Amino acid sequence: MEIKENQNQKEELKSKFELMELQKIFSDSEIVQDIEYAKKLQEWINDNDFFSKMKKGFSAKRDGFDSQNWHKAVDDKGKTLVIIKTKDNFIFGGFTQVGWTNDKSKWNESYQDNPNGYIIDSNAFIFSLRNDKGDRIPDKFTIKKGEEQYAIEYALRYGPTFGGSDIHLNDNLQKGHSNFGNSYNLPNGIEK
Repeated sequence: MEIKENQNQKEELKSKFELMELQKIFSDSEIVQDIEYAKKLQEWINDNDFFSKMKKGFSAKRDGFDSQNWHKAVDDKGKTLVIIKTKDNFIFGGFTQVGWTNDKSKWNESYQDNPNGYIIDSNAFIFSLRNDKGDRIPDKFTIKKGEEQYAIEYALRYGPTFGGSDIHLNDNLQKGHSNFGNSYNLPNGIEK
């Protein structure tokens, strides 16, 4: 009986420590204020090394609403977590293991002669943490089979773009559009 109690205490302490570490990681986030959102992101990304080294590379509030500034902060930095909050308090974004780069060897071959191109990443995903359809929140959407070559788009004149504009921010980072379901899977039961 005593052994089981000690094991439970150890697990409880480990869980509290992990929660404190997660809170510390997201402590300077202007968007992820809810620890449940942080837990979901950690679960989906499932890379403790990424979280232990994660730094806020770009903040539109701090660095300005400009795609050039965004690219200066994130290009060639590797794995990138993008979190977007709208005026309506929707929170969504995406994750790429490859990250934005003008290294054309990581681009889809069809675009290597262009100034803009798609970057291949079979592990990229987009997500929704909060929106007006609370029954599906939070939710993760993986890249469609065969669309890995269009995971993210590199274009200096745009902000982050996932897929064939599944998520796309314009140059001022305040406007964009979505063609959700183009390159990333839609929620179960939803068809395009």
